[in-house]
Amino acid sequence: MEAISDLVARLNAQAATQRAFERLQSLCAALPGPVVFTTSFGIEDQAITHLIATAGLDIAFATLDTGRMFPQTYDLWAQTEARYGIKVRPFFPRADAVEALVAAQGVNGFYGSVEARKACCETRKLEPLGRALKGAQGWVTGLRADQSDHRQGLSFVSFDEPRGLVKLNPIFDWTREEAAAFTAANDTPVNALHAQGFLSIGCAPCTRAIAPGEPERAGRWWWEDEAKKECGLHVGPDGRLTRTGAPT
Repeated sequence: MEAISDLVARLNAQAATQRAFERLQSLCAALPGPVVFTTSFGIEDQAITHLIATAGLDIAFATLDTGRMFPQTYDLWAQTEARYGIKVRPFFPRADAVEALVAAQGVNGFYGSVEARKACCETRKLEPLGRALKGAQGWVTGLRADQSDHRQGLSFVSFDEPRGLVKLNPIFDWTREEAAAFTAANDTPVNALHAQGFLSIGCAPCTRAIAPGEPERAGRWWWEDEAKKECGLHVGPDGRLTRTGAPT
């Protein structure tokens, strides 16, 4: 059986010359177990949804419904399912955990400190993500290198050691303009908020439109220091973005 480190290295080498669709195909062919695509319905995720759905790839669709999403995101969710004839499985935070969180820090307590915000992300996103990926061998995401300085050091394929699965970023080398052009050319629905300056969309209380010249993710957790702006979905136990390394 091919070692994980060798598999990751091989898929990365292949990805360098492959199109996004071929990268998805290669991941599915390399893994005998389930592959899950977690979508937040951003423009990158919508492009990946089109690639998966139109080809009928054996990749499950999942989303993390935090309970604090924009109405426009729910509208897009319904539009996407109708457009592609798919079902996106929701994973909600545990009700008792949300009740305890709000009791401890207040309904908008995440504004108070980085620690409070991370506690909210842990309850509403990270714990549900664990359930969304349970039993999977592959994880597809819409990360792009040019989304932030922190993400430029990532790669097409990595091994997510804490979760024990192979992670693929199939449009890692795309620009936002390329993602927008792709969705427009393929009549793929996108979030109406993008046209209002919301380029990176998460929970409503933690997302604002960006001003001209601001980085793409400046509207996420805008009250925090730029160096701390990750919710935890794509970081390891050390708090750093997961990279290429894999066990042998």
